[in-house]
Amino acid sequence: MIIQNKQRLSISLFFFISGICFATWTSRIPTIKIMFALNEAELGTLLLALPIGSLIGLPISGWLVSRYDSRVPLGIAFFISCVCLAFIGFSQSVLAVAVALCLFAFTMKIFSVSVNTQAIALQKQYDKKILGVMHGLWSGGGIIGILISTLMVYLNISYRFHLLSVAVITALITLLLYNHLLRNDRSPSGNKLILGRPDPYIFYLGVLVFLAAVCEGGMFDWSGIYFQEVLKIKVFTYGFLIFMICMTMARFMSDYVIKRIGMSATYIISALCIITGIGLTVFFPIAWIAMAGFSLVGIGTAAIVPISYSLAGFSNKYSPGMAISIIATYAITGMLVGPPMIGYLAHTFNLQISFILFAICGVMIIPVSQLLLKHQRSLAAAEEEHA
Repeated sequence: MIIQNKQRLSISLFFFISGICFATWTSRIPTIKIMFALNEAELGTLLLALPIGSLIGLPISGWLVSRYDSRVPLGIAFFISCVCLAFIGFSQSVLAVAVALCLFAFTMKIFSVSVNTQAIALQKQYDKKILGVMHGLWSGGGIIGILISTLMVYLNISYRFHLLSVAVITALITLLLYNHLLRNDRSPSGNKLILGRPDPYIFYLGVLVFLAAVCEGGMFDWSGIYFQEVLKIKVFTYGFLIFMICMTMARFMSDYVIKRIGMSATYIISALCIITGIGLTVFFPIAWIAMAGFSLVGIGTAAIVPISYSLAGFSNKYSPGMAISIIATYAITGMLVGPPMIGYLAHTFNLQISFILFAICGVMIIPVSQLLLKHQRSLAAAEEEHA
């Protein structure tokens, strides 16, 4: 039991510090925009480096967790991502920033697949769901990252010192935690990608994660710009901060909520929160109303990824690591489409109108989630007939 608790603590801390690292980068996007005098379209193009790096990392991550214990790629990838975070701060040109971002996303994707594989393996040792709490810790780390960024912006402390200090501290924590991760968690089967007609179960999960990723990634990358340029708020991290606080609170409660009202209702309520939140933000561009809208979007996006990743562990076709790797492909595609698309729409129309894209994704979550659950019930019925 002591070993199990150490494993849970270590995995939890990795979720937490990775949230800090990610929020450290995303909260300083407005700084980069000003530093290199980028317009919305140019910033959108720069942000393509993230999904490109992640897409390159996906097949490698699936191969690594099928060949080695997931703690090996987890530890190595996260340590390198800390180094890349520091490089982002010291880059002297847009091209250098793009390269650093691509490498950062590449290693973070390997880490993400590995740490979720660890979490699913650990969850099987408990009688209750814990993945929602794990993702809540990631969001909690994001809040700490944003608070640190807000303080740095308020005190006018160097952007480079900010990224370097976070990178060094999290790299040292990685070295301390590595030996306490799960061992021997490599699945003996389901580790090969089967080409052909997509598995409907994985496909529906993937589409849901895609829609959530468009909203989540867009809010990560553009919330600061929205507060800076549309609402004219000097401390531009406020919107991102309230979004992350509400996402974190909702993720910590997600496992309980699912148990109380079921997955179907959770998906529907999540979608309605996204739609309502974006409506408030777009049609009432006043600071406190936008804060309320961002809060609702945070609540709405909170549960979708943890639910979907948790359901991936029950695939009868793939191992948990491979299933997550496949679903993560959809997530990265969402990241690929979302933030750059917001940039291009904002450049063509304006930033307010571009945010309607998130509401459209929220609407689509409702029918897709119901198709997923209907398919899941049919699979369960088929298994009962064969039993």
